[in-house]
Amino acid sequence: MKKRLLALTMSVLMAASLAGCSKQLSNEYITVKQYDGLEVPKAEVTEVTNVDVENSINGRLSAAATTEEITDRAAQDGDTVNIDYKGTVDGAEFEGGSAQGSDLVLGSGSFIGANGDYKGFEEQIVGHNIGETFDITVQFPENYPDMANKVAVFNIKLNKISVQHVPELTDKWVKENSEKSKTVEEYKKEVKKELEKNNKESVKSTLQNSVMEALVDQIEVKKLPEDQVKDQMASIESYYQQMASVYGMEFEDFRDQMMQMSEDDFNKESKNAAETAVKRKLACELIAKKKNLEPSDKEYEKQIKEYAGDQDVKEFKEQVGEDVLKNTILQQKVAEYLVDNCVQVEQTNSTEEAK
Repeated sequence: MKKRLLALTMSVLMAASLAGCSKQLSNEYITVKQYDGLEVPKAEVTEVTNVDVENSINGRLSAAATTEEITDRAAQDGDTVNIDYKGTVDGAEFEGGSAQGSDLVLGSGSFIGANGDYKGFEEQIVGHNIGETFDITVQFPENYPDMANKVAVFNIKLNKISVQHVPELTDKWVKENSEKSKTVEEYKKEVKKELEKNNKESVKSTLQNSVMEALVDQIEVKKLPEDQVKDQMASIESYYQQMASVYGMEFEDFRDQMMQMSEDDFNKESKNAAETAVKRKLACELIAKKKNLEPSDKEYEKQIKEYAGDQDVKEFKEQVGEDVLKNTILQQKVAEYLVDNCVQVEQTNSTEEAK
């Protein structure tokens, strides 16, 4: 969780990383010892196969599935049933053995399968009708933690039966769901191009992250502006306050239970993350100035508009903060420069193990 705190903080504060240069850069706060030619693990674009394309299309078809509720027959394989169940062993309930309103696809193998003389959980629901309450008996497999080979009785109430209708990949479906393709073959090519683009973006992101990490060892700190560190720490705490509210928890409880951190640990990690964000920000500013990388006002506005998407740009600026957005865009441009000038190194097994 401590590593996650740092990673999430960098994302939330949009503090992109940098790397060093062949000549040192310095100001009153830091010295960047190197930013050109930083060594990073080699990242290669993965080839997109026909299997990848088929899997992606099948996922899209499944996402477009419609649900039909069944009321005139008993449950059968392939149906999705909604059930309440309570499990007991020797008449006593056990932890994790009960649930209300649980959805289960019969035949999926999600629940306990057949074992010895006992049929599987799912196959014993087949043939029952909506509203029925009945008992089934199953035997846990021998590798099941704490319940190995135990025989359990489940009392089940069948609430609903439904069927998922997954559409077929046809020219008609393609025309209705693609703005670029009209036939199945065209759609497969479209999906392949999308996957290839995603792979390239993934490699780009990986390289930027690697270069950002490499920067840490190339920055010497003289002192850091305390006001900026405090602002970053406040932003970090604000983010996790919001996370706590999403879970309906007080921040202290969220920190203790979900993050498993004491107040002292949280403050220490927040300060470390804030200081890292500030020194990277300062380094980016130095590199941008040295290499004339600072975007023009027009470039800033264009990028902010892309970030905003469908949201009103003015509202987006007010929500995120224009200074934060400009800092993000500047650091992104510096990160791209650093990737273009880094050295990708093949990773051996010994190198990977050393990490």
